[in-house]
Amino acid sequence: MTRSERTVDVLIVGAGPAGLAAGAELAAAGAGRIEILEREQEAGGIPRHCHHGGFGGRLTRGGADGPAYARRSVAAAVDAGAGLRTGVTVTGWAGPRTVETTGPGGLERITAGAVVLATGARERPRSARLVPGSRPPGVHTTGELQQAVHLYGQRIGTRAVVIGDEPVSHAAVDTLRAAGVHVVAVVTDRPGTPFRVRQRTPLLTGATVTGLTGRTRLSGVSLRHDDGRTTTLRCDTVVFTGDFVPDHELARRGGITLDPGTRGPAYDAAYRTSRPGVFAVGNLLHAVERAGVAADEGRAVAVSVLHRLSGTDEPFGSGRPLVVDAPLRWVAPNLTGPGGARPIEDRFVLRTARRLSRPLLVVSQDGRELHRQRLLLPAVPGRPFHLTAAWLDRVDPHGAPVRITAL
Repeated sequence: MTRSERTVDVLIVGAGPAGLAAGAELAAAGAGRIEILEREQEAGGIPRHCHHGGFGGRLTRGGADGPAYARRSVAAAVDAGAGLRTGVTVTGWAGPRTVETTGPGGLERITAGAVVLATGARERPRSARLVPGSRPPGVHTTGELQQAVHLYGQRIGTRAVVIGDEPVSHAAVDTLRAAGVHVVAVVTDRPGTPFRVRQRTPLLTGATVTGLTGRTRLSGVSLRHDDGRTTTLRCDTVVFTGDFVPDHELARRGGITLDPGTRGPAYDAAYRTSRPGVFAVGNLLHAVERAGVAADEGRAVAVSVLHRLSGTDEPFGSGRPLVVDAPLRWVAPNLTGPGGARPIEDRFVLRTARRLSRPLLVVSQDGRELHRQRLLLPAVPGRPFHLTAAWLDRVDPHGAPVRITAL
């Protein structure tokens, strides 16, 4: 089948908060022909099926619910002049800034002056978490649950167990209750958690899922507790929450360097990736942050894209990698960069694998200390914390990678 070919100035892959904000900002800046592609039939990203409030913050006078925020984000991009096409999937690359797509209009090959990847993140399903047992109906991720309830009005079940202790676990509990499902328990393998379950739902800490039971329908979740006990919770629904990973398949197919910590593209504060002219924003880079953070990055990338289109951009790779020591999991951005680019709010985002009580963060290079910062609050798994970027000017651009340690 023949592919049609055409050219745009900026191609944005993904119409969630980051991609839509980038499209709105670039179109408003007069960057030329801006096109946003979205594989779903409706644009807006994850907020479309998040019916809780708090989206948008200052821009919406206290926040809107997810669907309202998604509609406003779509309207902002379209009203600014960005083209938006839904139901279009980018299947691969045919050149440095040329992608191949399939959609209602058939096969296409699109070449752009700059490409912005905003493909977001996803929760790891039961199979990726290597949970053994039978494979009956009734097993969901939070996103699958929210779509089933809020978008399609499907019946879920009667008794549910929620696995995980991240903020998204709250959303899963609320969605189940909205669907009339009794939440038997929230389960986490961590010994302690900042998670607070609403309305007296039991919270089981230090418990690992060892298997699922049931044939025609899920009938139970088997647990092993830290003290050696084993139990089975009777239920017909289980929701695996959190444990987000970047949706990086397109970046990986393009040979873009991935950061081993975030598992998204390695990038600097100007959102440059290892492929010239290809930028990345949002939760593709750091699964997972709030929609407002992703949208802020979408707006911020416009400056770098405009430099690329005008031929005044700086090359990727002349900065130094940022690496973290355990129990820190990752830092974002994960490269210093040329041209004076600094991260949003002049701070880096970090995550930890275990709870740290007011840790001292030490930044060093070649054995030379660049900065130290004591956090005022504990750092806990599943929640972001921040490191000032005040030390960036002291980095040797020809030195070793910059190391971040928590003491």
